[in-house]
Amino acid sequence: MPSHNKKTGGASQRQLRVGELVRHAVADLLSQGGVHDPALEGHIITVPEVRMAPDLKLATVYVMPLGGRDTEIVLKALATNKTFIRSAVARSVNLKFAPDLRFRIDERFDEAERIEKLLRTPAVQRDLQHDTETDSDKS
Repeated sequence: MPSHNKKTGGASQRQLRVGELVRHAVADLLSQGGVHDPALEGHIITVPEVRMAPDLKLATVYVMPLGGRDTEIVLKALATNKTFIRSAVARSVNLKFAPDLRFRIDERFDEAERIEKLLRTPAVQRDLQHDTETDSDKS
């Protein structure tokens, strides 16, 4: 029975381990310019996470081009080269079956920036200041 971890959304240790192996394989391939596609040239692409399906036959690869630019172009190029990337991953990661790859943009950076901007709004700052004053009154 797989062990479940709330932090990772219930992924088993095996899913996490294989996901990390796939992440390294894809990141190495991209950083070394192993995918020969003009749309990818000139882009530094980070691979912050790979989530594996429970049966390990599907890998969702989260990517982010440096600076968050040309995300659609990069996604399309990765999808176009999916078969090549999959075979390179299969050679690098010793699995019974090479997982199908699905590429997605990692939205966590955008979400963190949105929250940061929200925290700097005057209304939130006023509420935070009010909470600080209320806490000091209790002392």
